[in-house]
Amino acid sequence: MASPFEDEDAGAGGQLIITIGEDAPQRLDKALAAAVPEHAALSRSRLMKMIDEGDVLRGGQAVTDPKTKVKEGEVYTLILAPAVDVATLPEDIPLSVIWEDGDLIVIDKPAGMVVHPAPGTPSGTLVNALLHHCGDTLSGIGGERRPGIVHRIDKDTTGLLVVAKSDRAHHGLAAQFEAHTVNRHYMAVVNGVPSAYDPRIRGLQGISFEAGGILKIATHLERHKTDRQRQAVVWHSGRHAVTRARVVEDFRGGAALVECWLETGRTHQIRVHMAYAGHGLIGDQTYGGKKKVSPKLFGPEVAELGNSFPRQALHAASLGFAHPVTGEMLEFTSPLPADLQGLLAALGKT
Repeated sequence: MASPFEDEDAGAGGQLIITIGEDAPQRLDKALAAAVPEHAALSRSRLMKMIDEGDVLRGGQAVTDPKTKVKEGEVYTLILAPAVDVATLPEDIPLSVIWEDGDLIVIDKPAGMVVHPAPGTPSGTLVNALLHHCGDTLSGIGGERRPGIVHRIDKDTTGLLVVAKSDRAHHGLAAQFEAHTVNRHYMAVVNGVPSAYDPRIRGLQGISFEAGGILKIATHLERHKTDRQRQAVVWHSGRHAVTRARVVEDFRGGAALVECWLETGRTHQIRVHMAYAGHGLIGDQTYGGKKKVSPKLFGPEVAELGNSFPRQALHAASLGFAHPVTGEMLEFTSPLPADLQGLLAALGKT
C-alpha cells in the first residue's frame, strides 16, 4: 500500500510513504517498484538511484542496498528531491506546436533541427527550444527539469514528434513505444517504384508482399561495422525491425511517393529498409544508393532538382497514441512541407 503526502508528482519534491504488502517481492528495489502508485511515475532505475543516494528510509534510517529483504508491514519513506535544471540551456527557437497540455507536447519539426544535444550540436536543438517554450511547466523527468524524449526523427526529416513534460507521461509514452502500439506513418519520395511484380525485390531475404501490394521488410539492424554513423541490415545479431510501405503515386516508373509505417522504431529504419529494397530515398546521401532521377524520364531540370535535393525526402506525416494520463486516443497529421510538395510537383509534370 502506498499513501503519499505533500506533493504527489515525483518531479515536484516531497515524500512518498510505502507500506510493504502481503505478496510483495522480497527484494527492496522490486518491492518498491511494485508498490509505488502509478501517478508517482518512479521507474525501477530511478528507485535504484534513490536507494543508492540514501533517499529511501526505514525507521528514519537510510537503506542503501537494493537487495535488502523486505517484510510485510514494513514502512518505507521515499524522499523525492525537487526537479533540478539541466545543463542544456533554454533557447528562444520558434516551434510549430500542434498540441500541448500539462503532460505532453506534440511538435511539427522542421528540417535541419537536431532533436537532442550531442557532441557537435550542443545548441539549437529541439530540447533547447522546449526548455525555453515549456519553462516551469516541466515537472521533471527522472528528477531533472527537462523534456522527456521518447522517440526521435533524424535532423533532416520533418514532421511529428511527441515529447513528455512529466515523469508519468514519459513512462506512459515509453511503454506504448516499447509495445509498438503507437501509430507512425511517414511519407517518402523514393527512386524507382517498389512493385510486387519485380522478381528482384521478391528475391531479397526478409521481403514479402501483403494484400493490397503492401511491401513488408523484416530484418535486423545494427551499427555498420566500419561506419559507426550508419545502420546496416543483418540477420543473426542486432535488433528486429519491421517496415511496411505502399505506393501512393507512381511517377513514370522512375520515382514514387510511398507511405511507410513502422512496427518497430530503429535508428534510420525507413531509410535503411527502403535502400535495402533497392528504392533509396531521394536526397539521402547516406543510404540513397546509385539510383538517380533519370533525365530521360523527367528532363534535365527535374532530374537536377531531384538529384541535388538537399535532404532525405522523408516526412513524419501522422502520429497516433493513447494519452499517457487520460487514456484519450489522440491522432495528429502534418501536411507535406513546401520542399517536398515542390519535388512532387516537378516529378508530376508531363
